[in-house]
Amino acid sequence: MDARIFLLTLCCLIHGSLQGFHQRRLYEDLMRNYNPLERPVGNDSQSLTVNFSFSLLQIMDVDEKNQVLTTNIWLQLYWTDFYLQWNQSDYPAVTNVRFPDSQIWRPDILLYNSADERFDASFHTNILVNSTGYCQYLPPGIFKSTCYIDVRWFPFDVQRCDLKFGSWTYGGWSLDLQMIEADVTGYIANGEWDLVEVPGRRSERFYDCCKEPYPDVTFTVVMRRRTLYYGLNLLIPCVLISTLALLVFLLPADSGEKISLGITVLLSLTVFMLLVAEIMPATSDSVPLIAQYFATTMVIVGLSVIATVLVLQYHHHDPDGGNMPQWTRVILLNWCSWFLRMRRPGEVKLRVSCQNAAELRRGSASSLELQRRLQAGNGSLLYVGLQGREGLHYGGGGAAGGFSLEAELSQILEEVRYIAGRFRGRDEEQTLCGEWKFAAAVIDRLCLVAFSLFTILCTIGILMAAPNFVEAISKDFFS
Repeated sequence: MDARIFLLTLCCLIHGSLQGFHQRRLYEDLMRNYNPLERPVGNDSQSLTVNFSFSLLQIMDVDEKNQVLTTNIWLQLYWTDFYLQWNQSDYPAVTNVRFPDSQIWRPDILLYNSADERFDASFHTNILVNSTGYCQYLPPGIFKSTCYIDVRWFPFDVQRCDLKFGSWTYGGWSLDLQMIEADVTGYIANGEWDLVEVPGRRSERFYDCCKEPYPDVTFTVVMRRRTLYYGLNLLIPCVLISTLALLVFLLPADSGEKISLGITVLLSLTVFMLLVAEIMPATSDSVPLIAQYFATTMVIVGLSVIATVLVLQYHHHDPDGGNMPQWTRVILLNWCSWFLRMRRPGEVKLRVSCQNAAELRRGSASSLELQRRLQAGNGSLLYVGLQGREGLHYGGGGAAGGFSLEAELSQILEEVRYIAGRFRGRDEEQTLCGEWKFAAAVIDRLCLVAFSLFTILCTIGILMAAPNFVEAISKDFFS
């Protein structure tokens, strides 16, 4: 029994030592005359085919201001090395070997539009080689690539960022670069961007220096911005602020806060405009959609402030400044008030004022009649006056007392006329002020209707102009 255990252990040791021996011998045989600078083909006139693809793991950052896309990618390169082949029967149990990428030949595939400081941001790993010489090189890396960020439809935009790979020194006659579809099965979702697709294409380009083509493989990362964050932090506050601008026309003119409210709304929109400017790149190629909306809203608020100044000027119009022009009376007090279904608040008072004026006119006529009768019946009034004061009989001796009574009555009559004139003038001033205030109220109501329609149309027209507005709202807000 002990002999059997000893023989079994010895066999295991011999098997392990043979495997290590064969692997060591294989490395020595493969690298004996190997030159990593030599293109590994059997015939130098043949082109070496390299299949290229990558696995997209994560979209780490999209820098709109600097227009740089940062991604986590695993490159995939496959080719056949003519000088790294062996017969498996000569090297038992050795199916594949691994070489550092600096010891054997590897294609110099680089990201053409790299924005990294080192340019080549991949991490150099070992190359896996099997007995047929088939090489697999899978270097991972954090790649920074230049990308034109089109912010025209921000925040409902879809960006297309190209990742262009190709050999830096080999042409198409020496290295035939072929494309394999990108792998996105291990993709980690991003909180700001939704990955739509990663299509790829192979193209060839001819340069003036050489006749041979230079192939490259370009993968396009298509991603859609998720709008929930921007909708809650930019769009909805902007819509609410623009709605507050309409409240300026509902605020009474006597409150003294109409201009203050309009200026406050304008300053709030300016703050949000600065927040958007910090995110967007300083480019004049296109204006972001949200910037267009903010600018339009600021124009609406600015016009509302101007309209409020006109309303306050009408409301606090000086009665001594002149009567209301006829065209203003016809347009505002007649047409616009009828269209807006507004009733003049002083209509009843105007009727009462007219009645008072008629009564005053009747009073004036009565006073004239009283004066005429006073002149006609001077003797009788004189007799009554003298009878009451002196108890004398009727005669010419009381002429001075009669004239004195007539003068007093005339003075009283003038004072009555003056008081009536003052009341009549005050009624006219109140009527005129009421007309100006009613005109201001009509302008307020007219601006409220016009600015409400304009705000609603601009909000719907600008925001729904984005090609994927409905899709973004349905996915981000209702999912």
